[in-house]
Amino acid sequence: MFHVKHLENITDEERWQAALAKDRRFDGAFVTGVHSTGIYCRPSCPARAPHRKNVRFYRTPEEAATAGLRPCKRCSPNTQSAEEACVLAAIAAIRDRGAMTLDELADLTGYTATHFQRLFKRTTGLSPAAYARALREQRVHEALTSGQRVTDALTTAGYGGPEQFYAETKGRLGMKPSDWSRGGAGRVIHWAVLPTSLGPMLVAATEVGVCCLAFGEGEAELRARFPRAELAPAGEDFRALFAQVVQAVEQPGPGSAAIPLDVHGTAFQQRVWEELRRIPHGETRSYGELAAALGNPKASRAVGGANGANNIAVLIPCHRVIAADGTLGGYAYGLAIKAELLKREGV
Repeated sequence: MFHVKHLENITDEERWQAALAKDRRFDGAFVTGVHSTGIYCRPSCPARAPHRKNVRFYRTPEEAATAGLRPCKRCSPNTQSAEEACVLAAIAAIRDRGAMTLDELADLTGYTATHFQRLFKRTTGLSPAAYARALREQRVHEALTSGQRVTDALTTAGYGGPEQFYAETKGRLGMKPSDWSRGGAGRVIHWAVLPTSLGPMLVAATEVGVCCLAFGEGEAELRARFPRAELAPAGEDFRALFAQVVQAVEQPGPGSAAIPLDVHGTAFQQRVWEELRRIPHGETRSYGELAAALGNPKASRAVGGANGANNIAVLIPCHRVIAADGTLGGYAYGLAIKAELLKREGV
């Protein structure tokens, strides 16, 4: 899902991931300054990605120019098309008024409803209605982070109550309000290291679902992954869940998709992880194919980074992503485990 957080809250890591993905939905949110070449670009610029050490981000073209940079001739970051202006006007209206009908947005922008729907989705990756829903979800996130109670946060964001929020966000990764609150501080993570035919396997879960699955790791690695959480040995309450996880490793099948997960990441990471879970059992994808499925075939490098940030092996099946030439590529837990997982899935 595309995050519609206020622009001042976008981190440099999110800006960098957007630039690697050449994500046009961030055009206008910032510009990328490349100090080795002396130019600044849109996030979606088609030019080859620069080295991270040479990049700084600026809120506006004017700030980049003040820093001594000149606009890129390929992507013209200092100009705005009429279509971009209309989409930005629509976004501002949705932020101010909430969800609007296509006809209302068409009247606002001067386009037909059908054309504007295509234009808005091409620019943001979402329909206007989906954008309005995402904005409401983001406002819940921000309210919870500032310390509001869940009920108050939902009301502030415009939801009729918890039932409406859960109905709209059902099935998403890491979307419960309690998962957003306090950045994970105060959460209890229950864990165990379990024997499997692939070696010792660390499994950890919150009351929401599995938050970590890793081979050859233990308490120290788990604490490094979740430094603000309270760790507790898994008790009887987690026996059935952990047994499901072991079953998903030993005898993988489509049923593993029903195991609940509790994951957190940037907007782009969430999109990649959701797309990984859509790869059918017994099939593989290259990084390029996965990037194309996300709507940007040139984002394979960014997809690789999101793959590497995945805390939940097997259940978020990053082992199903292979190199473009058909070889296995890399895997955090070793190619032998990756090969065996694919073999068990019939690849």
